[in-house]
Amino acid sequence: MPLSDDPQVVQTSKNLVSTLKAAFSTPRGFRPAHAKGILLTGSFVPSTSAGILSIAKHFNEVTTPVTVRFSSSTGIPEIPDTVPDANPRGCAIRFHLGEDESGKRVHTDIVAHSTPFFPTKTGEEFLQFLQALGTSGTDAPHPTPVEQFLDSHPETRAFVQAPKPSPLSFATEAYFGVNAFKLVDSKGKATFIRYRVVPVEGVHTLDEAAVKSKDPNYLNEEIEKRVQDKAVGFKLFAQVADDSDVTDNATIHWPEGRQLVELGEVTLTNVVPKAQNADEQKYIIFDPIPRIKGVEPSDDPLLDVRASVYLISGRERRSA
Repeated sequence: MPLSDDPQVVQTSKNLVSTLKAAFSTPRGFRPAHAKGILLTGSFVPSTSAGILSIAKHFNEVTTPVTVRFSSSTGIPEIPDTVPDANPRGCAIRFHLGEDESGKRVHTDIVAHSTPFFPTKTGEEFLQFLQALGTSGTDAPHPTPVEQFLDSHPETRAFVQAPKPSPLSFATEAYFGVNAFKLVDSKGKATFIRYRVVPVEGVHTLDEAAVKSKDPNYLNEEIEKRVQDKAVGFKLFAQVADDSDVTDNATIHWPEGRQLVELGEVTLTNVVPKAQNADEQKYIIFDPIPRIKGVEPSDDPLLDVRASVYLISGRERRSA
């Protein structure tokens, strides 16, 4: 996973990491966003349609081992699961693809969260949004910097105002890949898609009263107990773009009427033991860019920034 070769992207990514950590007073060794999480393991079985759309290994093997990290928002490792700021929740899936000819382990990842779009089109705009938030305290005169930013960025306002209910369980939440990718078939044909991770048991959320009655760590505790009782399943879908759909702007929804193709099913059977869970979370660095044959990034400018942010913060975690 290389760092971006664009100096401006690297600088923006460094600034994003430092700004997020400062905003949340994130301790060393933790992510600047989605710091609180839990790792599970299981397997992925592809559908026939997946192999038709893409030559990627995990879409054509009988089964592929996976590691999944569920998480809550902010850079606060001990954020209560019951507060609104803990939403949206995150879901990152790593597909373990064995070793290449040199013996190096190969993997590819999907990074998703529980709201179907992102607050800004670019990393630079996201940094401006965070900086505006940081200078809009209770004593700031109106319109505050963040009010001014939201007035000039209606897409960010839409993200902020979108409902983000708390889930009954990580296993009953739907997760959306906000960036577009290209699935490439055996003839070289590329199909633009966005990923969706949909719970087999359906989406079930809690109202405010029910959330307040829950334990501050109810999501981690619930998923641990649930997996002990039975496997947790998710369907992986590709929302297929129409020729008119924008593929380089994560703030824009594609119409719900677009075709959904089932790519397969993720089945989670184990929680990584507590003795290793925290250490493995600090070590693992998910990559928003696929970097394998059969799946290619779109021209979405967020991808390069997100990958650089993840790598920079991951290196800091490992050094800590």
